[in-house]
Amino acid sequence: MVPVLIAGLIAMVAAVVVGPKFIEMLRSRNLGQQIRAEGPAAHVVKQGTPTMGGLLIIVSAVIPFLVLSQYTAEALTVLFITLGCAAIGFSDDYLKLRRRRSLGLPGRWKMFLLVVVTVVAAILLQETEGFTTSVYVPVAGWDLNLGVLFYPFLFLVIAGTVNGANLTDGIDGLAAGTATIMLLTFLAIAGISWIRSGDPGDRSEVYLDIATLAAALIGGTIGFLWYNAFPAEVFMGDTGSMALGGAIAGFAIVTRTEILLLLIAGIFVIEVLSLIIQVVSFKRTGKRVFLMAPIHHHFEMKAWSETKVMVRFWIICAILCASGFALFYRDFLHFVEF
Repeated sequence: MVPVLIAGLIAMVAAVVVGPKFIEMLRSRNLGQQIRAEGPAAHVVKQGTPTMGGLLIIVSAVIPFLVLSQYTAEALTVLFITLGCAAIGFSDDYLKLRRRRSLGLPGRWKMFLLVVVTVVAAILLQETEGFTTSVYVPVAGWDLNLGVLFYPFLFLVIAGTVNGANLTDGIDGLAAGTATIMLLTFLAIAGISWIRSGDPGDRSEVYLDIATLAAALIGGTIGFLWYNAFPAEVFMGDTGSMALGGAIAGFAIVTRTEILLLLIAGIFVIEVLSLIIQVVSFKRTGKRVFLMAPIHHHFEMKAWSETKVMVRFWIICAILCASGFALFYRDFLHFVEF
């Protein structure tokens, strides 16, 4: 597990050390966040805060991973999904900055590009040794072979997680902190799988490689969080939120824990559901269930400080992730192939 520790440490130190110069570069180029007029009034003061900080996470994580990687198909698939989603987010951020407004890449283009990412990811997955179109449902004990339906399911996993991460990125430190906890869960899943795989072999290398990428992303995200904690000096932008959402979805896919993602990425699920409930309720009854959606803004409107919302969401995220990991460990042999 030495490569795992080294990758995480290098990524974290790199992000912390490079952070100030990177933030200053964003500020000098006037790459500041555009705040939505319909958002919480307290967020107006954040107008102009440097954005696209997700680049700091990606560069800090990818370089040590590539140096220490075993270049297994599974880890490279997760890396592709991460970078593909980051590229979509970067395009969105770029258009927002260029137009000087909070609207960037149209939603239909985001969905189309996510379909492209899914298609390429599916092709890469078919090159992996243990590729299967079946999905295991813990507790129920079902091993469902989706057949050709696996590919639309793959899109739902990637697009749903990416959009959930994007919605969660609305309070200083919220998306970065919860994503770190989720990535730590996948690091634990890969680490346990590596430890229990026994003698060195192809599958052992796969789990070690996945753990190395997870550790590198954790290190980069923690280094970014150093500057993103309230009051934030830099925002990750869609570049970062979509990259982290893509990474989390990718880890779930290669570890066959797609169903457990409902728990591990439970905060994302809650954020998405709160927005859906708000929209449906307002369209059908003219009434709002929440003071503002997504739900973290509801608690802001109830006069909770950003720090209180952030920490309490971190706690909920940790509980959900621990529950997901417990179910993984309980049915370990159904998820892992040696």
